[in-house]
Amino acid sequence: MIKRTSYTFKLDETQQKALINLLRTGNYRPLTVEHTLIAAEGPDCNISLYKSGKCLVQGRGAEEWITFNLEPQVLGEVRLGYEDVLNPEANQPHMGIDESGKGDFFGPMVIAAAYVDETLVHALREMNVRDSKTITSDRKAEEMARDIRKLLGARFALVTVGPTAYNRLYAKMRSVNTILAWGHARAIENLLEKVPDCPRALSDQFGPTHQIQRALLQKGRSIKLEQRHKAESDMAVAAASVLARAGFLDALRKMGEKYGMTIPKGASVQVKAAACELIKKHGPQVLLEAAKCHFKTADEVLTQCGHLRMALGPDGQATSKAFTR
Repeated sequence: MIKRTSYTFKLDETQQKALINLLRTGNYRPLTVEHTLIAAEGPDCNISLYKSGKCLVQGRGAEEWITFNLEPQVLGEVRLGYEDVLNPEANQPHMGIDESGKGDFFGPMVIAAAYVDETLVHALREMNVRDSKTITSDRKAEEMARDIRKLLGARFALVTVGPTAYNRLYAKMRSVNTILAWGHARAIENLLEKVPDCPRALSDQFGPTHQIQRALLQKGRSIKLEQRHKAESDMAVAAASVLARAGFLDALRKMGEKYGMTIPKGASVQVKAAACELIKKHGPQVLLEAAKCHFKTADEVLTQCGHLRMALGPDGQATSKAFTR
């Protein structure tokens, strides 16, 4: 069995102060980690306290450090090994839903749903499955997704909303959250085809629950929907987040093969440069099949390439004057 080497804890303000004091006064070597209040190297592990209040402990000595330092001196309670007692609902049969690509200019939005029960939760925990945003390497995320798919078998679902469909939906709905709710509902319905007796669906909080309920079809009307902040701490949601990220990365790779260039993530300067290169090679219409065109990035690169601002009609297609020089 592979020993778990990464743990995440949410600390309140008092606990954060206690951890900062511990790392500043103890035998720890300071580290520089982006977006942290403090980070340090301990005995066979690294400890990072992020501005969000999340404490990440990683390394082969993580478990021992948590047991003998974090729990008695910061948390004031024993948590390690007691996850089932502290949050028994997390082990009960349910599905988690999460997405990837929502904030990326290029590529699709991918929504994944993953089913777990008590046995699967323990197996995922032993695999160190966690929120994909805490996995810094795309390769590691894809490897973890492969292991999750092998473990779950058919008990997961992916919904990929490609740029063409995304632009059409946005032109109709005019709301990213409405598209997201529609995608969540489709993922729930698709997974219920495989696990029809799943009683509950959990996702991160992104909008009113009734948005998803309205989008559900007959099969999903009886499932209990739950949204909460930081839902990625749930093992089903964490697994879904990794599956969604891997699906998004695969779609970007295939898009790059189609256009003969590397398609970058996000909405950075590199993304704008790649968009301009695409436009020069294939014309401005290429954005409709490669990018989410409601992003301001679309207008910026069109202007940079000598075209007017993009305008989408109700069918998600560019209007006749959208690309006039």
